[in-house]
Amino acid sequence: MGMTNRSRTLRAISPLNMLLSIGIACLTVGSATVTLAAESKASWQAEWERTVQAAEKEGELVVYIGGYGAIIDSGVFQKAYPKIKITHITGAGTDLAQRISAERRAGKYIADVYNGGGNSLYQVLYTGKMLDPIKSTFILPDVLDTTKWWEGKHKFADKEGQHIFVYEGNVSAGAGAGYNTQLLDPREYKTYWDFLNPKLKGKILSTDIRRVRGAGIPWQFLYYHPDLGPKFLRRLFGEMDVTMTADLRQAADWLGTGKFTLAMPIQGGVIHRAKNQGLPVDQFDSYHFKEGVNLSSAFGSIALMHQAPHPNAAKVFINWLLSRDGQALFQKVISIPGDPRNSRRIDVPKDHIPVDEQRRDKMSYFDTDDADTKDLRPAMKLLDEILVGKK
Repeated sequence: MGMTNRSRTLRAISPLNMLLSIGIACLTVGSATVTLAAESKASWQAEWERTVQAAEKEGELVVYIGGYGAIIDSGVFQKAYPKIKITHITGAGTDLAQRISAERRAGKYIADVYNGGGNSLYQVLYTGKMLDPIKSTFILPDVLDTTKWWEGKHKFADKEGQHIFVYEGNVSAGAGAGYNTQLLDPREYKTYWDFLNPKLKGKILSTDIRRVRGAGIPWQFLYYHPDLGPKFLRRLFGEMDVTMTADLRQAADWLGTGKFTLAMPIQGGVIHRAKNQGLPVDQFDSYHFKEGVNLSSAFGSIALMHQAPHPNAAKVFINWLLSRDGQALFQKVISIPGDPRNSRRIDVPKDHIPVDEQRRDKMSYFDTDDADTKDLRPAMKLLDEILVGKK
């Protein structure tokens, strides 16, 4: 039987010609890949340039920022984007959140971005539906790349994973217990349950969550921790004759003079300042208790306001702050001796953070920015029930 035209054609293709053909195909695919990558790169760059240009036309940006105004005071953002005039309103997170709420009830939309503590942000602005999804503002690959962030993910404090972005993750000592070094040996206490020792009855001081701003994180730990919770709080405040105060300076003085042996819960900064003043006080190391430690954000949460008057300027600021350079600046200007700040970005320097406050891989932390632990109303209700029941 004679060869068909198809057979002759196949035989006519030498191995060399086949290799050349394959090589050309590979080059073609490779070129297409390079082209697609270039187009992808050009796509985000084009979007970023359009956003910056639109932000410069808006010409303004208003940031309500609790605790971390020094980030803006540094002038770095203004220098990078001189055509965007940035105005920032500072204050306690609770006050700022209530101010925004009041402004919006009056039909005034002033704030573009809110940066501050997660509790007021969650309880007032998020539950009040005053936020837009911040996730949609991420443009820079530097920000979008989750491998640059702790545990390879973006951290959000809302259940939808869209509105409250958490960029800070500090290791802190659970309920924030401080003690008089002349009256208490920390080696005798390995679990929080040890504080129910009868010899401490009437010798424990606590900051009042109902009256002290920023006291939420230790209470989140005590109330929501599976090994503590309401059972522990009922015994602590029901049996131990705990004295509660809203005066942090007085709390430090009372602890230092020996009027009280233990202060819990209390903010670590209060104990640190008192120790530096020469008072005989200290706090338990972060990894001291068997119940583990917190991972907390302090004032390191950011959100995009609903109907922001300068939406493009807001996008520029958010991307700038969450970039590697922005987070390195945050750590630098906010950290002070004894109170370092730790970005959730893992590609920024960490040499300013003591070893016992470094995050550890594959360790289970009680994350106070999990959406399921943000609501403090049940803890306050429980405390009221316990104290009323004692009267």
